[in-house]
Amino acid sequence: MRSATYNEFGKPTEVLSLGDRPIPEPKANEVRVKTTLASIHNHDLLTIRGKYGFKPELPAIAGSEAVGVIDAVGDEVKDLKVGQRVAAASVQATWAEYFVASEDMVFVIPESLDDEMAAQLVAMPLSALMLLEFLDVESGQWVIHNAANGAVGKSLAMLAAARGVNTINVVRSKEAVEELEAVGAKNNINTDDEDWKAQVKTLLGDDKISAAVDSVGGQDSGDLLSLLGHGGTFAVFGAMSGKPMQLNPTDVIFKQATLKGFWGSKLSQEMSVDNKQRLVDELVERAVDGKLKLPVEATFDLADITKAVDGKLQSGKNGKVLLKP
Repeated sequence: MRSATYNEFGKPTEVLSLGDRPIPEPKANEVRVKTTLASIHNHDLLTIRGKYGFKPELPAIAGSEAVGVIDAVGDEVKDLKVGQRVAAASVQATWAEYFVASEDMVFVIPESLDDEMAAQLVAMPLSALMLLEFLDVESGQWVIHNAANGAVGKSLAMLAAARGVNTINVVRSKEAVEELEAVGAKNNINTDDEDWKAQVKTLLGDDKISAAVDSVGGQDSGDLLSLLGHGGTFAVFGAMSGKPMQLNPTDVIFKQATLKGFWGSKLSQEMSVDNKQRLVDELVERAVDGKLKLPVEATFDLADITKAVDGKLQSGKNGKVLLKP
């Protein structure tokens, strides 16, 4: 089968190539899926570089999320059958014509959801939904997060709004604000404005921020912490800047803040099937009724894998880049 493979860790455009690998056979508790579309995520690119929390054995096929149709099932699979259209995330080797996944990591997708939406429904939106529950926030409370124009950030803003949770979406440019406005997100703050922190306080009025989510690191971490309310939760989601967090210990102490690390892939793997299905059902409902929008930047044939993972395309994209095997 055609697949996007790499024999060593490194820059994706340099180590990835179109390969010919054997079609995998499902184990007893697995299904094999014929891939329709697969998503390219930042964590996929980090994995290829060898800089993610999980390192596959080499040589490896890249990818972790896709939508497709089941074409084979293991002997112990009970609730899935050949011919069902499914989505899977937090799995391995999806940038190929076929991939295998454990039964409990695969979800049946209704026909009301198109392939472009289904191919990116689980990983980032599910992370956003799990993050909301991880923060233990309720309707009417406030969450502030940076890098808010990313896939998880947009999903968080939309899914929180559907639950009645207020978000303050922090970004770095006017263009990023426009991206958020395009998906209906409100309370968008541009840190290019000198008075951006004052704008946040104006939005809050007499309310306080119950939780903050940092995806950047460096001084941006300290900026979020300075705005967190007393007794709030500070969750570390990522470190896009590559810099250590700069946190004022005075803020940590006197705000009595709780600092927590969030790793969505790990939590997804440890979550019970029923609980995960509950969240996936919510995602499907939000997507079908238009409260969750997942734009697509471009779709590439697997043969054009190096174009699809090009740094300029990935850094400038306004939607997900997809692969078609």
